[in-house]
Amino acid sequence: MEGKYEIIIFWSEEDDAFVAEVPELPGCMADGKTYQEALANAEEVIDEWIATAKDLGRALPEPRGRLTYA
Repeated sequence: MEGKYEIIIFWSEEDDAFVAEVPELPGCMADGKTYQEALANAEEVIDEWIATAKDLGRALPEPRGRLTYA
């Protein structure tokens, strides 16, 4: 995984899977049957998101570390 972006993983009853979201990278998310699978898939999708952004000449968001939600 190229960046150190926060990954939020939660269980989705609707999807019957764990969902991993990367809030700092718009639209970047993955899922998996297990927590570990969702995490591994998210790490792969982060790399793909970054590669696509670079190919398109877009700036990459700086990882901000732990995000705070209210």
